[in-house]
Amino acid sequence: MNAEKILNIKSWSPDDRPREKLILKGKSALSDAELIAILLGSGTSSLSAVDVAKKVLQSSDNNLHELARLTVKDLVKIKGIGEAKALTIVAALELGRRRKELENNEKPKITGSKDAYDLVKADLMDMSHEEFWIILLNRANRVIKKSQISQGGVAGTVADPKIIFKMALDELASGIILAHNHPSGNLTASQADLDLTKKLREAAKLLDIQVLDHIIVAGQEYLSFADEGLL
Repeated sequence: MNAEKILNIKSWSPDDRPREKLILKGKSALSDAELIAILLGSGTSSLSAVDVAKKVLQSSDNNLHELARLTVKDLVKIKGIGEAKALTIVAALELGRRRKELENNEKPKITGSKDAYDLVKADLMDMSHEEFWIILLNRANRVIKKSQISQGGVAGTVADPKIIFKMALDELASGIILAHNHPSGNLTASQADLDLTKKLREAAKLLDIQVLDHIIVAGQEYLSFADEGLL
């Protein structure tokens, strides 16, 4: 028996084939690699779809959060992954992110920094560049909307106060929470972060709007200016 036949998923027991296993045992019975193998559909002449899926996971330290950060260009560097397979992986992970975001359709109430972080983490935690977002709140601290203000490079982005306050006034917001990410994973607020927050807080007072917090997202962790006494 040649190696290609051994590695061909069709030659495996039905219980070991990812698609058949999903049908017979349900989605929870499959490993991350097996689920990714279903997305891939096929492997190579020397690697099964599951083997290729394992290589995909290894490229992100077997961490789905890290995998979500990879771009199509990153994925096609992996043996067995072409552009079509890379696009399929990226699209599947994006659908998962959007589903998580829509789990609670009711406009939430922000009672602390964790609530604010939970609201923006899906938008910011996997970014390889910096983005600046705001959360607009009514007087009861319920979310009116969240919106991206700008995006920049790896080291920074620009937040234009005119855009921020125009949006707040248009939505009749009483409070604002600022948020941006540090792709480096550094949770320290830079002097530029501190200066911008101070500038926006002072300007907001003239409009009877409160800047309630500034959240820095670094992967699955965050820093709250309010919690740290930096406001």
